[in-house]
Amino acid sequence: GPWLLVSAKVLQGRKLTCFHAIKDDVINAGATYVDEEVVVDKNLITSRTPNDLPAFCKAIIAHLKQ
Repeated sequence: GPWLLVSAKVLQGRKLTCFHAIKDDVINAGATYVDEEVVVDKNLITSRTPNDLPAFCKAIIAHLKQ
């Protein structure tokens, strides 16, 4: 997911998390990387690994309820 955002050049000034192997790509694209299970920055919701899915799904549901 985040690689698509890197390619689209839409991460400047955004805060997110991702799988550790692409952390440098995300940072080089202008984002602030945070090592947390889920990060919400406006309409952008990101997580790191499948182990983070419970928190990720919870964040998506909470955002959709707004």
